[in-house]
Amino acid sequence: MYPVALALIAALVPAPSLHADALSIDGVYVAGVSSGGYMADQLHVAHSQTFRGLGIFSAGPYHCARGNLISAELACMNDLQDDNPAQLEQLARDRAAQGSIDDVAHLAGHPVWIYHGRNDSTVKESVNDDLAGFYTDFGADVAYRKDSDAGHAWVSPLGPNACSATASPYLNDCGDDPQGAMLGHLYGSVEPPAASASGDLATFDQNAYAPNGDAASISMSGTGYRYVPDACADGAGCRLLVALHGCEQGADTIGTTFVEKAHLNEYADTNRTVVLYPQATTSLDNPNGCWNWWGYGADSTYDTHDGAQIRAIMGMVNGM
Repeated sequence: MYPVALALIAALVPAPSLHADALSIDGVYVAGVSSGGYMADQLHVAHSQTFRGLGIFSAGPYHCARGNLISAELACMNDLQDDNPAQLEQLARDRAAQGSIDDVAHLAGHPVWIYHGRNDSTVKESVNDDLAGFYTDFGADVAYRKDSDAGHAWVSPLGPNACSATASPYLNDCGDDPQGAMLGHLYGSVEPPAASASGDLATFDQNAYAPNGDAASISMSGTGYRYVPDACADGAGCRLLVALHGCEQGADTIGTTFVEKAHLNEYADTNRTVVLYPQATTSLDNPNGCWNWWGYGADSTYDTHDGAQIRAIMGMVNGM
């Protein structure tokens, strides 16, 4: 079937709903850690008309891996190869002109929040610096913290690990509240978090959003999670935050630890935010359950509108 016909069919068939009652979403944001940070960046750049802001714990600039695992390891985790930020920025402009991603002009003014720990040697500080530079050059409002003692992790006051650790489940407690800082930058201001989450945390079928109804074929789990505060369940306007775990951090590996201890649900309750937790999983060419940020599974369009995982996640976003 011709691509135009496929696009027309996709436009005519509504995405399945993730929630029994209609939710009213009036702003969409995305955040992630490590491979989830790269995927968050890819979603934001590819769909900058949809996503209003971005939060990242430890990742690099858009298309850093250039569809190559070796480059991903040498240039985008380490500094053993130049990631050449100027080329990456030009590639984004070229892709926007071709229509494979949204116009990069939409990035101007977007809030972008970046966090990198001094004990994080998994993704080097210089790589995060280039991520900050990428967005600064496109006119985004960048807040960049790199004075923490954190290891490679999503840092949360609910994290079970010590601050400097780099170990499963990659949720570290550094005695502060990065989620308040991140959401405050993304939203402009935030109310203090609830003492405990009291909304509806439920599962949904990710197969409904995957190509050919097969999430496993694109290294995504059959089950995803979404959190709906009571204040959002009545159809009143709420934000949507897409939260993306890192490698070895999906529910198929560590259960609901990330979903429940990322310290997002507590802020969701008091700041009218629905949180969507898509889930990657392991596969033969993705043994650590990472999000696709280097083109595994022979997906050469992985960080464009046509990327298989991006299309699946956007289907979930549109299904809210």
